[in-house]
Amino acid sequence: MNPLELARARPGPAFTVTFDGRPVEALPGQTIAAVLWAAGVTAWRTTRGEGRPRGVFCGIGVCFDCLVTVNGRTGQRACLVPARPGDVIGTQEGTGRAD
Repeated sequence: MNPLELARARPGPAFTVTFDGRPVEALPGQTIAAVLWAAGVTAWRTTRGEGRPRGVFCGIGVCFDCLVTVNGRTGQRACLVPARPGDVIGTQEGTGRAD
């Protein structure tokens, strides 16, 4: 049994976002982090100095490890930003700025 069945949740119809050019299914109300986790993606940012992979660490918007680029905007916290139909999500390298 999956979590939706256990909670008797009835989300609206699924929609598609893209992550690094690949289509990914999302459900209304999911954060970008939840969408990526559900798709099997656990890292979507690299560290500034050594390029090490990062994803969700705290899950509540405090640590900034889950930064992602959404629709061309860098520095978006994947654990806080709700996914919207047609979002274009990309791996963020370092701070997302040319520094």
